[in-house]
Amino acid sequence: MFKLTSFRDVIRTPPALFDVDLKTSISNYLNEKLSNKVVKNIGLCVVLFDIESMDDSFLFPGDGGAHTKVEFRFVVFRPFIEEVIVGKIKNCTKEGVHVTLGFFDDIFIPESCLQHPSRFDESEQVWIWE
Repeated sequence: MFKLTSFRDVIRTPPALFDVDLKTSISNYLNEKLSNKVVKNIGLCVVLFDIESMDDSFLFPGDGGAHTKVEFRFVVFRPFIEEVIVGKIKNCTKEGVHVTLGFFDDIFIPESCLQHPSRFDESEQVWIWE
């Protein structure tokens, strides 16, 4: 469900942040850039785990920012197909069930994927498995 995934990137540190520790500045930037974002073929990035390496920073002509090659690891939520995950029902509609995992709320189980036989009770707004 959760995996440590390695990334490589070149991070630009603006001159306004030169007085801040470089590792702290890069950590804040990476968390802002990737936390709570879905990366295609990787999963939902949760939080920066660590910075494995940082090369020396370099400057480009005409750009005052420092560019640093960084290798880092992120905690990623990536469930495998048909993995059983325990969640709480957020709400039910005639179209299906919305589920939350606490840290992730965008799980929708459509009517066609619910256990059969089942029916939607309009008066109580719940799905009932028979």
